[in-house]
Amino acid sequence: MILTFTIFLLVFTLIGLSSAWTSRGTKQDYYLASGSVQPWLVGLSAVATNNSGYMFIGVIGYTYITGLASIWLMAGWITGDFLASLYVHARLRKATERTAEVSYAGVLSHWYGQHHPVLQRLIAVISIVFLLTYASAQLVAGSKALHVLFDWPLWSGAVMGAVLVALYCIAGGIRASIWTDAAQSLVMLLAMALLLVVATQSLGGVSAAMSQMQFIDGFLDWFPKDTIVPGLAGGLIFILSWLFAGMSVIGQPHIMVRFMTLSDSSLMRRARAWYYLWFTSFYIMATVVGMLARVHLADVASFDAELALPTMAQQLLSPALVGVILAGIFAATMSTADSLILSCSAALTHDLLPQAIENTWWLKLATILITLLALALALSNTQSVFSMVIMAWSGLASAFAPLLIALCLGARPSQTMSVLAVIAGFLVALAWRMLGWHDFVYEGLPGVITGLSILLLSGSLTRAKVKLA
Repeated sequence: MILTFTIFLLVFTLIGLSSAWTSRGTKQDYYLASGSVQPWLVGLSAVATNNSGYMFIGVIGYTYITGLASIWLMAGWITGDFLASLYVHARLRKATERTAEVSYAGVLSHWYGQHHPVLQRLIAVISIVFLLTYASAQLVAGSKALHVLFDWPLWSGAVMGAVLVALYCIAGGIRASIWTDAAQSLVMLLAMALLLVVATQSLGGVSAAMSQMQFIDGFLDWFPKDTIVPGLAGGLIFILSWLFAGMSVIGQPHIMVRFMTLSDSSLMRRARAWYYLWFTSFYIMATVVGMLARVHLADVASFDAELALPTMAQQLLSPALVGVILAGIFAATMSTADSLILSCSAALTHDLLPQAIENTWWLKLATILITLLALALALSNTQSVFSMVIMAWSGLASAFAPLLIALCLGARPSQTMSVLAVIAGFLVALAWRMLGWHDFVYEGLPGVITGLSILLLSGSLTRAKVKLA
């Protein structure tokens, strides 16, 4: 088991380190790979970054508790993600080329050639805070898996992941991240498919598995019991919430920067085809595995749901194959953690500091600093992976998605209105979560609506629609 796991980690690390041979030694190359990445690499990297430890640990844990109703999380998320991509991704790639900026914040604050320094620094600050939280969640996810399978201390997996990610990010920047993401995405898919097949067969096939699920009270209900209002209306609100969660992808700098590296904006359809084919296949398998885990591991009261996948793997598979599962989990966490750390580094060195840093050695030092901060947060963490990821995801989306949507529609909001929309969306989502209402409605929904409403009331979106018409 340890041997299989170690081999995969070594391969990932070597792939990342090998990217140093093609490095051009510039900031543009370190953060955007000089805009030269092929569509299939963009698609696989973006989906590996999106489907993080949250999918292996968080979503499977949520499905283990919720049951069939979690299918709406999948359907809403993928649909929302797809709808957002139809209008935003190619426009963001074109704006990246037009502005010659290397960061998400830089592109949004220079979209039409204007210079909005306050907006750029605000986006950078919010990005660093939430991306660090997100990165720490990935390190926690890897730690949980190692703890279950090897009985290692919880801190060990976080330290291992941080060291490996720092090594290849320093070597090749975002190109190293993208190359390793592509390899990691294949291992993630293999690991999930392997566990799906074995878990189903061990229960006697699909029909036998479904029969056993029927004996679990409420497990095959179409909607969760704790929706904001009972019945179909509550179910529709639940689905709408997760539709917004999927649309929130456009507010995630670490994912959107993948599409910013595409070699040509005309190739965006190919990149999206790779992305959604892999995303849909993997999410379906993850949901089914989560449901199967409930049958195999029925003692809910005394069991941490987020440990369902590694625990089930240990029970059903040989040691060598358990190593493959663990490699898949660790690949998922690393493929997202490296992206988050590089996005934080870009926000710090390009957007936040008074003078943008050009020397790549300083950029690499910033990457090490961000990695250490993420590790410190992971070691002091007390929340679930699912909770941490959703909190970071919704905060980023509520702050940035409304502004990006407005810009793509042709709006030209002033710096003041842009800053107001970012702050208001962010605060509404934060307040919604602190009040505990996120259990009923995903906090990104009111957050994004708030930001869009401010831009609409300011006249920015109205003028954009008139102009487009």
